Amino acid sequence: MMRSVEGKELGLLLLFLLLGYLIELEVKILSCYLVAGMGTEEINTEFDIKEWISALAYDQWISLPVPGSRPSARYKVFDLRTLIWNTPKLLSDKYNHESGNNSPQEVLPATSGHSVVKWRNKLLLLGGRYKELSNTFTVRSIDLETKHCCIVKTSGKIPIARGGHSITLIDSRLIMFGGEDTQGQLLNDVHILDLETMTWDVPETMRAPPSPRFDHTAALHAKRYLLIFGGCSHSICFNDLHILDLQTMEWSEPQTQGDAVSPRAGHAGVSLDGNWYIVGGGDNRSGASETLMLNMSNLVWSVLTSVKERDPLASEGLSLCSTLVNGEKLLVAFGGYYGKYNNEVFILRTKPRESARPKIFQSHAAAASAASVSAAYAFTSKEKENFHMSNMEDANFMVIKTEVSPKDFTNEINTVTAEKNMLQLSLTEITTENSRRRGELSEMKDTHAELSKELLSVKGQLAAESLRCFQLEAQIAELRKTLESLPSIEDKLQVLRNEEFALERDTKFSHAGTTQRQNSGGVWKWIAGGTPDQ
Repeated sequence: MMRSVEGKELGLLLLFLLLGYLIELEVKILSCYLVAGMGTEEINTEFDIKEWISALAYDQWISLPVPGSRPSARYKVFDLRTLIWNTPKLLSDKYNHESGNNSPQEVLPATSGHSVVKWRNKLLLLGGRYKELSNTFTVRSIDLETKHCCIVKTSGKIPIARGGHSITLIDSRLIMFGGEDTQGQLLNDVHILDLETMTWDVPETMRAPPSPRFDHTAALHAKRYLLIFGGCSHSICFNDLHILDLQTMEWSEPQTQGDAVSPRAGHAGVSLDGNWYIVGGGDNRSGASETLMLNMSNLVWSVLTSVKERDPLASEGLSLCSTLVNGEKLLVAFGGYYGKYNNEVFILRTKPRESARPKIFQSHAAAASAASVSAAYAFTSKEKENFHMSNMEDANFMVIKTEVSPKDFTNEINTVTAEKNMLQLSLTEITTENSRRRGELSEMKDTHAELSKELLSVKGQLAAESLRCFQLEAQIAELRKTLESLPSIEDKLQVLRNEEFALERDTKFSHAGTTQRQNSGGVWKWIAGGTPDQ
């Protein structure tokens, strides 16, 4: 998978092995011709690649001596026996005319961020980003025998269009996780496509899924566990590992051991003999130079080898596949972008390793099921299954080794089935009770909201009344001060009254004396012999 680097949409180059040929598909469909970087010399068809591979060191990347310039965007076939690029001629399906797609260029438009899966004699191209926007997920097909290409009609719960997702094949089903839709929204949903009926379905999963992401990788372990590693959001890259148990549909994030793993997105991965090889990718600052290997049985990371910075193998969007040549298991890497496009082909000779026994992930549902089965079964010493659990540092996994007994387990299976039905009935009752309680809780929340509103209103009124009381208390205090000064005012008033009374008395006496003097005539009247008035 590829993601946008420095604002440019990069093409997606995928490699597939088919009958000794490595088939690679890229997103753009243009004219297909090769110009040799050292002229137009032909590749030596007598080159003995078997002898050359047998001399290689284990777990070390080596550049294949493939001459020529980087092929233009197209779909090409690379022959590992002769190291020659060939151009297949694709034809549009004659039964696809009703959709208006009459040419391979219209059926297979320039696309990025898609996935390619080989199923039977076909290559399925799933999703991706292309010029003509679509609301639903598109599946395209290339018949490897007839070279016909067409758009496959699907039904059911068709997912929305997206790119940067992961596609994993298990038997006749495809499991899709995550990606980025046409609006730029990141996804973490799971969809399953039944390849027999071409019908989509959305399974119900339990526990917390991985955070929404795109440009991650996925792998299948023991035909039961889907592993998701790395990827990115719009701001950060991840180095976490998540596992989906395809029997219980339960997500988990187990602890891993071994070497430290740096966050990365746009990397490539391929599983081989229970080991998951991760190459390339980056974290928006630099490319990931380590080639990683995850032992999927015990979840131990190992760094197989490292390259220098800005090496083609430390690129984002490179392609990776495995192949078998002369009994040697090889990894083949091609392309990528690390500031410039890369056209080199690298191979890595994998070191033979002992195949570990697949281990069963101990999810909550699996643990409960194991407990119920153990309680229901009552075997004799010869008939009892021997369960041996390995003591691992990682408590998330356990090994169960069984010795098959020829006894007919029909009765025991019926017992377990009946117990399962009872548990399902109890679960239904509990679910109904929970629904009723949720309804009551919702009503209580509504009542609480109304009471809260009333409480706020009463608090407002109380605040207003408190303010009025404060104002009245202030007025009362002023009146008290006024009343306390009344005695002194009364004393002053009494003094003023006394002064007024004295003034009136003095005025009266003064007036009476004046009148008496006027009536007597004085001494001069007496001398004149006048008689005083009677």
